[in-house]
Amino acid sequence: MRIKALTRLLFILSGITWVALLFTDLSVVFSVKSNLESGLPTWLPGLMFNFFLVFLYYFYKFKIDRDELLNFVDLLWRVFATGLVVTVISLLLRLIDFMPGTSKLTSLFIYVEANYIINLGLISGFLMASFTVWKRLILYQKSKWLLRLWTFFEWTLMASLIYNSIELPGAEWVYNVLLSVLIVTGLVLSANMKWVAYLNFRQKWTSLLLLLLAIFYVMYLFYTTNAQAIAAFGEGKGFVDHRFHLFFLSLFIFVTVYSSFSFLVILFNLPTTSVFEQKLEEVVNFQRISQSIQTEQSEESVYNILLETSVSTVFADAAWLEIKNNELDHRLFTYRITEREANDIISHLRKEHVTGVLDQSQDKTKNLSRHLATLKGSRFRSILAFPIYVKGENIGTLALLKELSDGFNKEMTKIVATFANQAGISIENFRLMEEALQSERYKEELKIAKSVQKSLLPQILEQDANFELAAFSESADEVGGDYYDTLRVNDHQSTLIIADVSGKGTTAAFHMSQMKGIFHSLAQDCIAPDEFMIRSNKALTHCLEKGSFISASFFIINTKEKKVSYSRAGHCPLLYYNAKADSVEYLKDKGVALGMVRNNGYSKFIEARSFNYEPNDILILYTDGITEAKNNKGEEFGYERLALAIQDVKYESAKVIQEYLINRLYEFSGSDNINDDYTTMIVKFKE
Repeated sequence: MRIKALTRLLFILSGITWVALLFTDLSVVFSVKSNLESGLPTWLPGLMFNFFLVFLYYFYKFKIDRDELLNFVDLLWRVFATGLVVTVISLLLRLIDFMPGTSKLTSLFIYVEANYIINLGLISGFLMASFTVWKRLILYQKSKWLLRLWTFFEWTLMASLIYNSIELPGAEWVYNVLLSVLIVTGLVLSANMKWVAYLNFRQKWTSLLLLLLAIFYVMYLFYTTNAQAIAAFGEGKGFVDHRFHLFFLSLFIFVTVYSSFSFLVILFNLPTTSVFEQKLEEVVNFQRISQSIQTEQSEESVYNILLETSVSTVFADAAWLEIKNNELDHRLFTYRITEREANDIISHLRKEHVTGVLDQSQDKTKNLSRHLATLKGSRFRSILAFPIYVKGENIGTLALLKELSDGFNKEMTKIVATFANQAGISIENFRLMEEALQSERYKEELKIAKSVQKSLLPQILEQDANFELAAFSESADEVGGDYYDTLRVNDHQSTLIIADVSGKGTTAAFHMSQMKGIFHSLAQDCIAPDEFMIRSNKALTHCLEKGSFISASFFIINTKEKKVSYSRAGHCPLLYYNAKADSVEYLKDKGVALGMVRNNGYSKFIEARSFNYEPNDILILYTDGITEAKNNKGEEFGYERLALAIQDVKYESAKVIQEYLINRLYEFSGSDNINDDYTTMIVKFKE
């Protein structure tokens, strides 16, 4: 309530000062033009104008700057609405000049001066509203440096206002210096447009239109006010001449530059918007399939989600899912295609002796397109087909169709293959839950969930001529929560991940599948390690229940630059053996587990680091089950024993180092019954 009352007070004060500006300016102008002695000093209108700008600034500061509910487009709408109102008022005033019988009125210098003051107030209001909105946009995801620069900009503007209020003879150099500083600072601030990346395609088009109109408004108002200033003052200088007003001129330049920069940045970002949204949709859809086991009430619901998400992700026109419960029981689920159309295509492909599914290592879409082209009456000309496996058994086929020939590319093929694999996991887990509800579910549930977990871990690790890679994982229970994976991005870059899901059992396995989907969706874009963690946290926020989290470490190995970049999200510190220095070191970096911070502030809790590696250096990744393993005395294996174990076999291969470490661990615990999951990844760099 206090903010609202203060906002109203500032609005009233700005109105009062504008009226005072109009009265004092007309009085002084009339006295000077009539060669009469004025009771008011000639500097008073300029002072009233400065007070008007100050009250206007604070009015919009409380009106817009403190309204946290406004999003980016809403802020641009505020600029557009303000500009529309003041432009309409300005145009109505200009109509008076063209109305019959007003020539005598428009020729009076009092009328010309009043018209100028009115338009000056209008453009000042629009510029101040735009300035406040641009501040909100520039300071989105602000840093200390940016905040300090903006504070300097505002204080310099206030200094320019003081300069305008005080006449300093022979101080033109101060004017030039302040104007130069304000222009340069405004240009630097105008480069901050992080908010543009958060606009979707529709919002960007809306923003382009609003910005274009804002640019038109500011140009029209400035041109009109300038023309009226020339008419009021001739070629001389008047008492309130905005053309020489340092604060006003700096404000106009800044608003115009940022409006133009924003328009151009959004315009040039349009072509990539659809690609970014597609990638984001892939992650969201993959999570949706992963979550279907937890949220849907029937197996058919999982099938429908699979069809819907697969079609939307690869921009297909239709899809069907054929499920085989046994040799006689076949069910067909369709999306945007009738069962008759689907059966006609299936029958036609069988007649053409098209067997099997699309080989992911080859492009057989053209062959299938050729077969579909011979099917009369069908509107589809491209097809992708993938098997759905549950417990190693092919239970059905997922087929996606397009009306265009050769409508699917290799990237789409990989995406659908991942969806099909995830669908098999979701269907398997759903059937497991149904069986569990009937009888003796616990043992069978753990058995199947363990196979799910094993299927999530890579059977074959990425190999490279520049390094050796070995991995080991053993669960304490039937189902564990440890996860590791590798993915080759290009000829000289490979990514690694190791993660530990909180909890045990099937829930941990489900979260592992979600982490796997996120890893394969994001890592292929070769984004920075800290950005990978930020996006993963944002994705997992929507699917992890409260109290659950995932600790992880993500690595990018660049063999061309011989550099390792990584980021740690609450995971165990990295153990690194430096062959040149013959030393072992734990690298402890800032990082909070994924799912612990469920808002946009997660970026503050994560960081990226990098280092160069040398031949024979060793990278040891592990989960806390290794260091927290206990013997019969209750002693932990610990970090020191882990480092000593690596020192013992530092000259051996990655495989031998892994086997030696695990053997030492079992010898220390004295039992095959482990308390926590054992997972390690060993990377040894070659000559």
